[in-house]
Amino acid sequence: MPLTAYRTLGRSGLVVSPLALGTMTFGPGGWNADDTAARAIFDAYRDAGGNFIDTADIYSGGESEALVGRFLRDTRSRDDMVLATKFGFNASASPLETQSGRGHPHAGGAGAKNIHRALDASLRRLQTDHIDLYWMHIWDGVTPVEEIVQTLGDLVRAGKIRYYALSDMPAWLAMKAATIATERRIPGPIAIQVEYSLVARDVEAEHIPAAREAGMGVMPWSPLAGGFLTGKYRRGDTANTGRLSGPNPFGDSKFTPRNWDILDTLRDVAQEQDRPPAQIALAQIALAWVMARPGVTSTLIGASSPAQLAANIAASDVILTADQMARLDAASAPAPGFSASLTHPALRQMIFGGNDVTGWQDSPA
Repeated sequence: MPLTAYRTLGRSGLVVSPLALGTMTFGPGGWNADDTAARAIFDAYRDAGGNFIDTADIYSGGESEALVGRFLRDTRSRDDMVLATKFGFNASASPLETQSGRGHPHAGGAGAKNIHRALDASLRRLQTDHIDLYWMHIWDGVTPVEEIVQTLGDLVRAGKIRYYALSDMPAWLAMKAATIATERRIPGPIAIQVEYSLVARDVEAEHIPAAREAGMGVMPWSPLAGGFLTGKYRRGDTANTGRLSGPNPFGDSKFTPRNWDILDTLRDVAQEQDRPPAQIALAQIALAWVMARPGVTSTLIGASSPAQLAANIAASDVILTADQMARLDAASAPAPGFSASLTHPALRQMIFGGNDVTGWQDSPA
């Protein structure tokens, strides 16, 4: 499945590659690529046929957007690429605010005031007059869904964005947004972006069923679990482990007995695939697994070098057997909660008098 095996994102006409280039590594930062490396990564992705670039207004304090905008301009590829960026996290950073630990409340969130502010700033940095896909980076917990849908829908109608989507939000909120848009005959969200990997499958309980029901594509982030699924960490020795240690968004939640067992199964499958070297093979198998999951349209990959990008893109050529998929599924199966119990085959047979009844959503998307 090459990057040119394009598909539409959700129930929309937006055509994207199966792997999207995440640019959180573009711009200054400890794990990031410098400007030259970022340009090389951008060029390598395009040369491989990729057309989906994902950034955000807070990545490297806006520098990621600035670099992406410059690369699109210099290569004259703006019309060829699907450009996605995000709003939501607070972007204020004046010296006074930094010292006090408080930013301006209207420099973040999903309210109309901040959405307009954030979009105008992103358009300037990206050197464009429209965004192809505008993500709500995170729900703020207070803005009514009606306001979010109305504001983003108005921006679609105004031509400043072509589509919008939702990231890191409750499943009920995504479903409510899609329902409001459908009932009001106004533009609605076309995708959700959530953490999804072999060691993070909790979204299968509510988010993925909601997305499939509402016609929204699923776009996994952190499909390699912050590097855990590359196998570069060892049991009993998790000190100084970069993004997975110390203060960071991932914390130390990946270092659990269950996850180490999943990694062992991943190693077994990688050995069967005979794809050396080991870390690259593990990453490719992990990516291939998540790309094959029902509902997944495009998967976010990041890179700090062209070589790392090439290794991740090679995952699109991995074909897992039914037995290998089943073993990975079984090893990583999340603990069944209440939501999962409602669709258990045994409960369905109880409802239908012992008969095996199949629903339209039981087949892969």
